[in-house]
Amino acid sequence: MFAMLPGAFSLLGDQFKDYAWFPEQASTFAETNDWLYGVITFICFLFFIPIAGLLFYFAIRYRKPKGAKAESQVAHNTKVELIWSIAPSFVLIALFYLGARAYLDIRTVPEGSYEIGVQAFKWGWTMDYGRGTYNPELHLVVNEPTKLTMKSSDVIHSLYIPAFRAKKDIVPGRYNYMWFQPTVASEKVSEEELAKATQWTKESGQGWNYEKWQFTEHGYRFFDLYCTEYCGTNHSEMQTVVVVHETQEELDAWIKEVSARGSDVTPEAWGKLLYERRGCQGCHSLDGSKLSGPSYKDAYGSKRKLQTGEEVLFDENYVRESIINPKAKVAEGYAPVMPSFKGQLSDDDIYSITEFIKTQSSNTPVATPATTQPAADESAAGETKE
Repeated sequence: MFAMLPGAFSLLGDQFKDYAWFPEQASTFAETNDWLYGVITFICFLFFIPIAGLLFYFAIRYRKPKGAKAESQVAHNTKVELIWSIAPSFVLIALFYLGARAYLDIRTVPEGSYEIGVQAFKWGWTMDYGRGTYNPELHLVVNEPTKLTMKSSDVIHSLYIPAFRAKKDIVPGRYNYMWFQPTVASEKVSEEELAKATQWTKESGQGWNYEKWQFTEHGYRFFDLYCTEYCGTNHSEMQTVVVVHETQEELDAWIKEVSARGSDVTPEAWGKLLYERRGCQGCHSLDGSKLSGPSYKDAYGSKRKLQTGEEVLFDENYVRESIINPKAKVAEGYAPVMPSFKGQLSDDDIYSITEFIKTQSSNTPVATPATTQPAADESAAGETKE
């Protein structure tokens, strides 16, 4: 029940939008959980108000003057004591039954559910849609039971979708799962509104601002997804969005669109998009400021000192190794907290990220072994998974 409270208080940030105490009900769990929460709240007030009222009444009605001798008023009524002991027990049993039934429903995954892999890491999310398609956004189909198979790369995280009334911890070293059935499809904004936001994003040079626009870069309204288990410095920024599509065909079209770099997209632009989508910006700044990872500003072509005391050249090979095996060469002054992206990024993705990092450096690149640009249409292939 306490898991419901963050959903209610999160509305304060939306300035009491529509004066609702809870987020929108957008899954089959929401109505049941809200009804049960309302029943328990009503019972609590039903007992609290008369008990608190009688407490103040008796304190005033039977008070004694200061210094007066206390009088014994010991009395016993077996019938009354049995009533106030047994009657509430039936109420508690009923509440336990309703709560247990709701819990078992939440934990029993329907056969044939659509399955999506989820990887949590400090501080971001990666959704695995299969066939080498990874994205930080969670995309579903309305009225389709969906199972999330979740794992953590580092510490305990917790996936929470307020509108679905769904929450589950993600523990390192094991798989956890949860399921839900969304009942409300995400709306699409107008072409004019999407074009305005896209133009502003290009001109500002910033990443897509979900908070500012309240829709995704593909024009979908969304539901919020949070980490609700404190996991470190940037815990509050570990957020993403949930989009619910009308049909499976619509979801498949979105997956195809985001799975690879198109022929009309430059490697630098694709690398910047991956930098924003895959959570790199949460740890690696572009302006030289120190986060949990080294900044990309003037990094390419420079010498980087490692924890071992060695120095390495920041070139294509170093970038690739750091993405696939980030703990192999950890920069001095930083903790080895970066997760491995082996199997999650294709050769073209890594090449594009490297090209984007080059644009952030004013250093003259040092000669390195020639690298061959992978074909964009092979970018969905990816590395061999562990």
